[in-house]
Amino acid sequence: AHLFPPERERLEAPTEQGVYIIYDPEGRVAYVGRTPRAQNGLRQRLKNHLQGKSSFVRSYLAGDGSKLRQSFQYKYLIITDPRERALVEALGVGTLCPLHLGLGDSNH
Repeated sequence: AHLFPPERERLEAPTEQGVYIIYDPEGRVAYVGRTPRAQNGLRQRLKNHLQGKSSFVRSYLAGDGSKLRQSFQYKYLIITDPRERALVEALGVGTLCPLHLGLGDSNH
């Protein structure tokens, strides 16, 4: 797993598309996500979370993406096929039961 970097340090993640897991400081699965269309793939999507541009951060971290820098970790898999990405994300959500589910709206 990778720690989210301290402020002003570079996020280490590839620009390819894929699926990722975010772990809270206690090691629990907080979120499972994928890159449906992020131009710079996993790196951009994880940066979006740091910048508060996700339903996960808005709801689970009260909009403060910088909280991810406080011992949250992430793992990722590069998966280029969109259908396979969706299936792996669904499998991850169903198997790992993350603390936050992205339901496609800003209320959850």
